[in-house]
Amino acid sequence: MLTGLLWTSCHFTEEIRLNEDGSGSIALSFDGSQLLSLSDSATVAQQPQRLDSVVRFSDVLDEKKDSIRQLPPEEQKRLEKLRPYEMRMITDHEAGEMRFILSRKFRDISEVGDAFNAFQDAGALDPAKGANTPMEPTDQVTQSTEVIYSLKGNTFNRRGIIVDSALHQQRIDSLRGSESFLEESTYKLEIHFPRRVRSANVDNATLSMDGKTLFYEVPFLEYLLKPDALDLEVVLEE
Repeated sequence: MLTGLLWTSCHFTEEIRLNEDGSGSIALSFDGSQLLSLSDSATVAQQPQRLDSVVRFSDVLDEKKDSIRQLPPEEQKRLEKLRPYEMRMITDHEAGEMRFILSRKFRDISEVGDAFNAFQDAGALDPAKGANTPMEPTDQVTQSTEVIYSLKGNTFNRRGIIVDSALHQQRIDSLRGSESFLEESTYKLEIHFPRRVRSANVDNATLSMDGKTLFYEVPFLEYLLKPDALDLEVVLEE
């Protein structure tokens, strides 16, 4: 459902909203509107002009539980990580809009894993296949990178790490030939803090007028190659 979309010109926005008690929400939005211009006109004519639907992965996991039990334990564990998430899918051919928004709430941001990895894994749970359709193991049981979040006192951290260097190199190699499609793609952070930002360790980040929202963007290809490209340490005011 989603994997093929990642290797085209696209824009991701990772939006985090933090409350004073450390709880909050995270949403990863994929803007694939440019893909509509590549769609076959005959195929578009057969589809509704506007679709706006929400898939809750807790429901999908429960519906497909018998099929999931037949998968290897590691893959079962990987899919279970999707349970807190839901996916909103918006397609409007007339307006030229196509967006996928993966989101979840959290009690503590440290319990959140890599939202981009979750976005890729979501393709394994395609509700259109039906609950009774047997699921087959995918070739991507593990991810080569991970993101670790923390909020301790007045300090917020986002850190990307490589957890499997050999696998990460394989995925870098698989990008060869796709550079031209990805060169205009971006990955943007938008983080809403409960208090004003006092300092950040990246020079080209920008702040909202009230000083509580930080924006930081890098080329998507750079982020795919170097998961630490979006590393952040933000200190909030008292």
